[in-house]
Amino acid sequence: MEELPVSFIQVTDIKHVTPRMARVTFDADHIDDSVGGTPDQQVKLCFPRSGQRVPVLPEQGDDATSWYQAFLAIPEDERPWMRSFTIRRRRPGTNTLEIDFVLHGDTGPATRWAGSARPGSQLGMVGPSTLYSAPVSLTDSIANSDWLLLAGDETALPAIGTLLEALPEGARALAFVEVADAEERQDFETAGNVSVNWLYRDGTSPGQSDKLVDAVREAEFPAGRPFAWLAGESGAVRALRRHLVNDRELDKRSIDFSGYWRFKLTQDDAPTTEDMAEAQERLAEFQAAADARPE
Repeated sequence: MEELPVSFIQVTDIKHVTPRMARVTFDADHIDDSVGGTPDQQVKLCFPRSGQRVPVLPEQGDDATSWYQAFLAIPEDERPWMRSFTIRRRRPGTNTLEIDFVLHGDTGPATRWAGSARPGSQLGMVGPSTLYSAPVSLTDSIANSDWLLLAGDETALPAIGTLLEALPEGARALAFVEVADAEERQDFETAGNVSVNWLYRDGTSPGQSDKLVDAVREAEFPAGRPFAWLAGESGAVRALRRHLVNDRELDKRSIDFSGYWRFKLTQDDAPTTEDMAEAQERLAEFQAAADARPE
């Protein structure tokens, strides 16, 4: 099995992209050349427990399975919190990368850390790895479609930014993004023909708004065959995917979807029945794509 890249990263700069989004610049002790080379590239960040200056992590093992078993063997009160993040940008030719953090109060280890981080603060980083990449390239899927549909909340904005900025000249994209208010809007540099629809909750709590789902349901889609990318709160992502498959008659293989977070639940809580069903379906689609891939 492929070796799982594990490194430590250190904060060199922090700036606010919006009032509720912090962009943290890190230097890594080592980083593979492939990091930051494709859009929507995810890593696992490991956050230190209270009283720890740096997270306690196993040495990089021979393969992902052995490393993760060693990670789980760390006593629970010492084991770092692990969360998934998208690499927003990697500075070419350097070990410097940028990762965006949504700031939503003292409600979890990631936002709590981001609210108090300073230059010199350290995290562990696991990946990116082809072990967690889809057998069919996201870039190829977009290129083989007539246009790109993007839908997500603020947690999806870092990935949406990388996708829009990676579009070739003239490529068409239609995006729907739900955020807290107008101050959370962001600008993206893109060569594509892009229309971004910003949807404001204006006081409604994340996870309790139907604006994203309703906007996609009511939208007039461009002609042609789309590729859809959906991410954000799990319930909203499931509703969007059902709409696209059942009402818009999109092929399931033309939809990339990820439930980044769950309303009233954390990543440390047990999966729900819907979570398990979704995971099984994603696994089946992953295997089907792998079987169809040329040798």
